[in-house]
Amino acid sequence: MAKAGESSFIDEIMESDVELEGEVVEPDNDLPQKMGDPSVEASEENRDKAQLYKKKGVDALSEGKLNEAIEHLTEAILLNPTSAILYATRAGVFMKMKKPNAAIRDADAALQINPDSAKGYKSRGMAKAMLGKWEDAAHDLHVAAKLDFDEEISAELKKVEPNVHKIEEHKKKYERLRKERDMKKADAERKRKHAEEVSAASAVLKEGDVITIHSSNEFEAKLKAASSLSRLVILYFTATWCGPCRFMGPVYKSLAEKHRNIVFLKVDIDELGNVAHRWNVTSVPTFSFVINGKEIDKVVGADKTGLERKLAQYGSP
Repeated sequence: MAKAGESSFIDEIMESDVELEGEVVEPDNDLPQKMGDPSVEASEENRDKAQLYKKKGVDALSEGKLNEAIEHLTEAILLNPTSAILYATRAGVFMKMKKPNAAIRDADAALQINPDSAKGYKSRGMAKAMLGKWEDAAHDLHVAAKLDFDEEISAELKKVEPNVHKIEEHKKKYERLRKERDMKKADAERKRKHAEEVSAASAVLKEGDVITIHSSNEFEAKLKAASSLSRLVILYFTATWCGPCRFMGPVYKSLAEKHRNIVFLKVDIDELGNVAHRWNVTSVPTFSFVINGKEIDKVVGADKTGLERKLAQYGSP
């Protein structure tokens, strides 16, 4: 039983191995075999000699004399270094010797000479399967089958493709888990930021109290904080010289103590005339009801009953 993939922690995810069918071999780490010089054009005489060595190599292979077969085929390659079939044939012998890396080097050489070498793709695919490189093996074997299908390729694909399918399913599984993890992390980060914003907003708003505003920046900060908490805001526009305002002041404070989930702001129009102008305040007292920075209603004048009615309508006690 062979295994593909290495176990590793990726944050909370530990990727398991994939249980695969088929035996794999240890990579051969021999020195590279002798290769011909593909820039040298073989003479007619050398091509004939190469064919003789090839025959000797094939005969030795049929007798199970693998080392002798390699020697003869190497001689053939040195004599005719532009023959893809010679490299592909020697690659087949290396396969029988369970030397997949040597076979891959020969298959690569064959494909450099002839990119349409079915035997080159076949040898390389089978060698990669021996090393457990199932996806690469399947690719080469499928190309070989398109170029020149044979039963050996079909049999090899039947061994390789189930493992490729398992690897693909394994990758999909962990890709899905990683996406789920990333989504959870992003959601946790959003919640963390929101909690920080809520904490910061709560720190600048005084529940159950009237907040007197002294600057435009402070005014905007309080509105923003209230919006982040989805709180209703009451803007109480007043003036020190306003008699009705003096009557409504204690009423407003009492309402703030009662409706602790509502933000009660107080703005002196003489101190912050620009704010009063922006909110279209033409008389005092004026009470503007604001949600998310936008006015939804207002009460003008010292109308205690009207103010309480609007509070009952838009906020909960």
